[in-house]
Amino acid sequence: MFHTHSPDEWVPPHDDDLRKAVAPSGWLNPRPKDRYNLVVVGGGTAGLVAAAGAAGLGARVALIETRRLGGDCLNFGCVPSKGLLAAAHLRNKLKNLSPTDDVANVQPLQFTAVMQEMRRMRAGLSHHDSANRFAGLGVDVFLGQGRFVGPDAIEVTPWETASSDSQPTPVGRLRFHRAIIATGARPSIPTLPGIEHVSVLTNENVFSLEELPGRLGVLGGGPIGVELAQAFARMGSQVTLINRGPRILSRDDPDAAAIVGQQLIDDGIDLQLNCHDITFESQSDGSPATVRWRGKDGGSHSAVVDHLLVAAGRVPNVEGLGLDSANVAFDVLKGVLVDDGLQTTNPRIFAAGDVCSRWKFTHAADFQARTALRNALFPSPFGFGRARVSRLVIPWCTYSSPELAQVGLTGDQAARQGVAIDTYELPFAGVDRAVLENSTTGFTRVHVHQGTDRIVGATIVGDRAGELIGQFSFAIRHKLGLGSFAQAIYPYPTVAEAVRKMGDIQQRSRLTPTVKAWLAKWWAWQVS
Repeated sequence: MFHTHSPDEWVPPHDDDLRKAVAPSGWLNPRPKDRYNLVVVGGGTAGLVAAAGAAGLGARVALIETRRLGGDCLNFGCVPSKGLLAAAHLRNKLKNLSPTDDVANVQPLQFTAVMQEMRRMRAGLSHHDSANRFAGLGVDVFLGQGRFVGPDAIEVTPWETASSDSQPTPVGRLRFHRAIIATGARPSIPTLPGIEHVSVLTNENVFSLEELPGRLGVLGGGPIGVELAQAFARMGSQVTLINRGPRILSRDDPDAAAIVGQQLIDDGIDLQLNCHDITFESQSDGSPATVRWRGKDGGSHSAVVDHLLVAAGRVPNVEGLGLDSANVAFDVLKGVLVDDGLQTTNPRIFAAGDVCSRWKFTHAADFQARTALRNALFPSPFGFGRARVSRLVIPWCTYSSPELAQVGLTGDQAARQGVAIDTYELPFAGVDRAVLENSTTGFTRVHVHQGTDRIVGATIVGDRAGELIGQFSFAIRHKLGLGSFAQAIYPYPTVAEAVRKMGDIQQRSRLTPTVKAWLAKWWAWQVS
């Protein structure tokens, strides 16, 4: 029996093109095959990579998605946020070029146009993640809720239009040899007094806004909070960023994070740190709310906001999956519990991406899916040759202006772990292309094992930091020393020369006073 699908969520009219690709109305779920080599639960980055990879190898594959294919990255994360950031940063450049010119001012009508263009571009990219594309790859695509009903079986209930007195009919059981759980994560909404009285936004609904918020509160100083706070401030919102910790971007180098924080202040953001006892008050639902908090000094502070963007962490999607029936251990905060090969407590079942990882990045989910897929389809006897997630070198980037990118250890982390390091640093003021483009804010900082050039971590804060960090990630992964960059020829003038110059700096550090003294004697002997 075949069943149709309709999403369990309201999709605005301007998202019709997106929905046609990733949650098509009237989708016919296929008849389940007798048994699958691999069933993938979740159609975000990790799930799509695993399904496409297995199908490409000729395996019999089923993919189950509850909401929209593409997951957070396409629908609510990387894709729409970077489109919005591009418009905000362009508006800021125009403003800096001609601060008195009205063309630089983004009014509500222009904001609507920006959001429409972002959605158009998002829809244009959606074909990569579309149901039709994956069906064309040979994947059986099921749109509905998947629930394990045993250690090697899962049942799919389609999201179909039904009256209140009827229940959707399960499409049937999908039996599998192996399965990968890739259901992702969702925004965490803290239980703060009065938060129900404020208009709450998260990354899942902020990109559906039609009007620019006049006064926007942002709760959380991680990458999502920082990026969107700056984007809305640069488009004209009055933004208050409230962070419980002593600084923003707590996982990053504190000096680099401080540069980003100062830029937020320069952009007009009211940056509030060390905030405690946060409460909300409103005269009526839907009206502006007053947010109150106590600062580090113990004083009381407040701000009036029309919307509150909550960017205070994420929680894994483990509910409703029937994990107990599959003998899969999980934690509601940590997610599905896995070993270094991403195998769960059920040897048949693996997990990848945000549902099991502390690294909640699209590129991390991609490579975790590759790890899980290799171990699921090609198990190694006694673990020899097994792919291990601990071997992955995962960089990350906050796409603020300036960008902040990191891979490996920061200096503080190295100290806490007892890793002795030497540190080399180059300000962007020492890079000619950065000087010519008037973008000298920031630096490149690299840590190496003490007495060697073996890289243990790198931080870049500045324009194009995200484009540059991959070179250090590559070097760490392939055990290339920092000095090896000095031997590579880079085009001049480019910002990427910053990487090559780091190699030069490390090489010059080998010229110790003792070496200089011996060289002085050598040169003197040559001309004597």
